[in-house]
Amino acid sequence: MDVTTIGGFLLAIVMIFMAISGGLTNFIDTPSLLIVIGGGLAATAMSIPLMTLKRVGGILGAAFRERNTNAKVLIQTMVKFSEIARRDGILALEGALDEIEDEFLKNGIQMAIDGTDPDVISDTLSSDLEQMQNRHANCKAVFELLGKYAPAYGMIGTLVGLILMLAELDDPASIAPNMAVALVTTFYGALVANVFALPLADKLDKKNQQESISKEIVISGVMGIQSGDSPRVLEQKLSIFLPPDLRSAE
Repeated sequence: MDVTTIGGFLLAIVMIFMAISGGLTNFIDTPSLLIVIGGGLAATAMSIPLMTLKRVGGILGAAFRERNTNAKVLIQTMVKFSEIARRDGILALEGALDEIEDEFLKNGIQMAIDGTDPDVISDTLSSDLEQMQNRHANCKAVFELLGKYAPAYGMIGTLVGLILMLAELDDPASIAPNMAVALVTTFYGALVANVFALPLADKLDKKNQQESISKEIVISGVMGIQSGDSPRVLEQKLSIFLPPDLRSAE
């Protein structure tokens, strides 16, 4: 599990509840919650393709799941493959295919072993990367849309509450409670957007960047192995994907 996602979410909830704990009942209103959650989800569903909508559960899980993608370890793996290819020939890498779990890496190495034209390998792997980025962009859009629509429905709920309040102006005692109910809907909208939807959209974007870097390392590594780069040269090429402070670290 992604500790930062879970920890940040729980910390935000705890801080908010600590701030309002003295009057918690004042922040509970079922109709307001239905307007924000129901309206926000409905508007989001209207805005995205059905195929993406079916994947919402998996998308949410991806935001809370930590991927074992270590760029430095991946570079070391590519350098190891380069050493095997330089020492025993590129066909010797066929014995290493069974231990490769990453399908993207396995496909790249397999094409290199098969002697596929370098341009074809580059185009194929680059297209795979582009399609992944498009899928991730669609996933991120789900939460961005929810973060956009939830506050808007919060305002709708507030307007509904104000209209109902104005309809009862002849009863001064009802003005303050009705005003509180009207404002709590805006609170719900801001809460859904800024505690849940938008942070998750940003987390998905960061995960996409990390996975994209990993695939770019694979593409450069496979191309270097096929072209016969020495392990040292390949390591230097791939190290540019690492932060400067990690490039020379042992």
